[in-house]
Amino acid sequence: MSKIFACTLASLMLAPPDSLSTALISRIDAGSLRQWHDLLGSEPHIAGTDGDAREVRRIDLAFRQMGLEVEVDEFWAYLAYPVAARVEISSPSEPAAGRRGVLPIIERNLAEDPSAAHPDLTWGWNAYSGSGEVEAEVVYANYGTRADFERLLELGVEVKGKIVVARYGGNFRGFKARFAEEAGAAGLLMYIDPAESGFARGTVYPVGPWANDTCIQRGAVGTLPYPGDPLTPMVKATKDALRVDEAVVDLPRIPIQPIGYGSAAQILSKMKGREVADASWKGGLELPYRLEGGEELRVRMKVEQKREVRQCANVIARLKGTRDDGSSVIIGCHHDAWGFGAADPLAGTIVLMEAAKAFSQCAREGRRPACDIVFCAWGAEEYGIIGSTEWIEGCRGDLGGARAYLNLDMASMGPNLGASASSSLKGIVASASGLERPRVGTIGAGSDHIGFVFHAGVPSIGIGASGAPGTAYHSNYDTTAWYRKAVGEDYASASIVAKATLAIAAAISQARVCPVSAGDTVSDVVDACVRLIDAGASSADPLARARADEAKRVAECFAALASDCRAFDASIEAANADPSISSEVAQKLDAAARSLDRATLDERGVPGRPWYRNLLLASDKDSGYAATALPGLTDAVNAEAAMAAGDALCARAEAIRRTITGTSR
Repeated sequence: MSKIFACTLASLMLAPPDSLSTALISRIDAGSLRQWHDLLGSEPHIAGTDGDAREVRRIDLAFRQMGLEVEVDEFWAYLAYPVAARVEISSPSEPAAGRRGVLPIIERNLAEDPSAAHPDLTWGWNAYSGSGEVEAEVVYANYGTRADFERLLELGVEVKGKIVVARYGGNFRGFKARFAEEAGAAGLLMYIDPAESGFARGTVYPVGPWANDTCIQRGAVGTLPYPGDPLTPMVKATKDALRVDEAVVDLPRIPIQPIGYGSAAQILSKMKGREVADASWKGGLELPYRLEGGEELRVRMKVEQKREVRQCANVIARLKGTRDDGSSVIIGCHHDAWGFGAADPLAGTIVLMEAAKAFSQCAREGRRPACDIVFCAWGAEEYGIIGSTEWIEGCRGDLGGARAYLNLDMASMGPNLGASASSSLKGIVASASGLERPRVGTIGAGSDHIGFVFHAGVPSIGIGASGAPGTAYHSNYDTTAWYRKAVGEDYASASIVAKATLAIAAAISQARVCPVSAGDTVSDVVDACVRLIDAGASSADPLARARADEAKRVAECFAALASDCRAFDASIEAANADPSISSEVAQKLDAAARSLDRATLDERGVPGRPWYRNLLLASDKDSGYAATALPGLTDAVNAEAAMAAGDALCARAEAIRRTITGTSR
């Protein structure tokens, strides 16, 4: 057990002996977490399949047996499924249609893990790939980032009409596909490089936990300017929803295929062009990494997929609180996977289920939380964060009572507990979990919290424990056998995450006033402005200087709120500590506290991405997983756009001032 793990566990147990938090924590059981894992990881459950429907029924039944109010929230999403795929080396040195040139695109079966041979598992595929068959020369593009393709252009490497080989890492796989397509590539092959996840890191599966040469990362490759169902932006994807014409939706058009590093090595080893000079472009394969394959190396790839609208579901379970005022704390994790999903998502879903069990047990014993606790198992997250987005788009106006959302995606993956949060919740996360304040980072992107933070203005928290060696991410090896080898048989990781989740949820629920901090929100904005100012000061780029000038103005607008923020935060602290403060005062203050993060929203949204209504934070437009502070200003394309972004941000400062003071100028 790591020092951080042990210290955090000890701090969680320091809560008052009569507190709801202590009562909840005492009910976490490692054996129960293991049973949840066996139940929910019993078969593959790709969104929209029969296995997915059975997974929904398992979760629905479990919540009902706990005595919770349950709704199976159905939605109809535009999804993609594999039909056929093939990759082969077709150069003169290889037989054009012989088996020696055909590369494996599925993990090998293992006697040590029979689950990997389940008939419902698929070959490697990337959902929303274009369908087609191409044969072309090969180009290596490192991680396939925008900067990598720009570097190829600088070096005079022709990408147009070629098949690009790129390794996973550096950005969301969908942006690798987008940048390859923008560069004119005919197709894209993506692989896990052993430098990140394979033999260069340690012993490979099944002996060890690292990726073997056939391990393949599946995953969706859509990069639309909004999450959720591709055909119903801004509205819920009901069965009869008005849908956008699929022909105009900007999904990939080129064929995209993931492969293992064994297959990638067979291609890369035959490349004859210039060797890469930059060490950062070299991976862990024991061969020279080259930019071009040369005329003698050709690869043929075929990808066929079908895209269609299919029924999926979220499972929403509610435990009523004692206040009965509509206030809530929401806890969620998705339930769909690319296979068995033992790590992704079930390392978080089992925590969700155990937390629901603990709350329901306490409620039956008369220890009911003050706020409603809502437990959400989201559908079709893997295709583009669809289920949670559709739920939010369907009930956006009913989320005013939400104090916080806690996300648990792939949450228990090692001994080192950590958290990220919206600026306004960093303080309560640190105090409730026992984490040191610097270990609570700013929440990013890429999971089910984004609809809450970026669209609905509900402050959110991501909780997880990391540090276990190895990976089976999105592969057919993501089984309970792999998980127990990599993370452990004792479920200590899931136990500590469950206890932290309960401690944080209880602290937010039991507070008379939602325990947010306006000061932390404003401080993080000013810090983001300082970074833009510093970048402008060291740059000769007129646009960087224009952004810096606007950042100075924005920083002044937000810094002017400092005294109001101190007074607001002190009032919340006093109301939560002093029961003599009247209920009327506390209720008014609570309404303002719950409105703090909603004051960051602008109905017009971030320029070019109107779904993202939070002007202080949005998904990074080029990486997918990271978040960008002050996106309108950071991504401004000219001085006029920077000035408009500055105006919009200063308007958000004024909205925050009105919220925390209750007055308008």
